[in-house]
Amino acid sequence: MDAAPQDPARQDPARQDPARPAPAPQAPAPQAPAPQGPAETAPAETAPALALTVTSAEGMRDLGRRLAKLLRAGDLVMLSGELGAGKTTLTRGLGEGLGVRGAVTSPTFVIARVHPSLGDGPPLVHVDAYRLGGGLDEMEDLDLDVSLPDSVIVVEWGEGKVEELTEDRLHLRIDRATGGTGAAGATTDTSATDATEDDVRRVTLTGLGARWSTADLNSLAA
Repeated sequence: MDAAPQDPARQDPARQDPARPAPAPQAPAPQAPAPQGPAETAPAETAPALALTVTSAEGMRDLGRRLAKLLRAGDLVMLSGELGAGKTTLTRGLGEGLGVRGAVTSPTFVIARVHPSLGDGPPLVHVDAYRLGGGLDEMEDLDLDVSLPDSVIVVEWGEGKVEELTEDRLHLRIDRATGGTGAAGATTDTSATDATEDDVRRVTLTGLGARWSTADLNSLAA
């Protein structure tokens, strides 16, 4: 038997019945949006650094007293510098300027000391983080985040450990200087006339955050 004739459209799929409408074009499949990375946060504002030259322990103490006039509750002050640079001496003067109770001494073995105000000013929380190797987690027992809004907190050796407390902080670095002259624009403390090279310190103050962007650090050079 002869084979039944086949439909020409079936023989060639590319040929279509002219009476049959062409299929509508397919829209491209929607593409998934690209994953969004974490939102970038603006870096904290940085106030121009102030460099001072201090020629004696009493001069460092006096700098602390003058700095106290700029401080208020909620301020975090970070002190860095080698052993014996004068961090505790400066804090002692700061405590005198704030009018707090008790002599300020190195809190190395107790990590932190609280000095209540003798008047209506903020208390001083003095922390020595030298023996703490980690970050803020190791300092949770100190409840610094709870104390900060109502206190002035001074942390020695605090770099890399307490920055999470607040974006607004004042960083003081104390370095031994070779000779009694400071960097350009620095102010030399002449309160001691018998200063030696071992007495001279260069103090660099850097304010971070909105709190310190408008503070008059230059008043410390007067």
